[in-house]
Amino acid sequence: MSRLAKKPISLPKGVEIKATADGQVHVKGPKGAVQVKLAHGLKLVTEGDQLHVNREEAIELSKAEHGLFWALVRNAITGVSEGFEKKLTLIGVGYKAAVAGSKLDLQLGYSHPTAVEIPKTLQVTVEKGTAITIKGSDRHEVGQFAAAVRAMKPPEPYKGKGIRYENEFVRKKEGKAAKGK
Repeated sequence: MSRLAKKPISLPKGVEIKATADGQVHVKGPKGAVQVKLAHGLKLVTEGDQLHVNREEAIELSKAEHGLFWALVRNAITGVSEGFEKKLTLIGVGYKAAVAGSKLDLQLGYSHPTAVEIPKTLQVTVEKGTAITIKGSDRHEVGQFAAAVRAMKPPEPYKGKGIRYENEFVRKKEGKAAKGK
């Protein structure tokens, strides 16, 4: 058994969890609903407000897989009760962002505007034109959308311009002018 998966997951109030026979786990809470597909050989056991992810003895499953699916179920429960959030910052002259309907409009120094379709399950807000906040109940979807937005203009190592995560550190290079000195 995985060391992490030995620990029970506490179920907050207002969170409902249902497991189907085909291995699907449906988690519903105040912030939304998330589905997780469990590996064959895992089962959920509820004891009061505690949830255990147990392995069946007859089926061989690695410790790493057991811990992975425990973490996926825990993230689903956290997502529907508290939610997940990623913050991005635009750094550069003229770099701006705005939410226009169901699209995130980014002006990143290109000759054309770039628009990214916002998934229906996410909430995207822009403060002061340069701070983007992405919120949602599915951790994977929040992280994937944040990575897709960052990939539009990743921070470059000479001036640091681009889109970066809120607390990301970009190590800068010296450049050609400092080479000969």
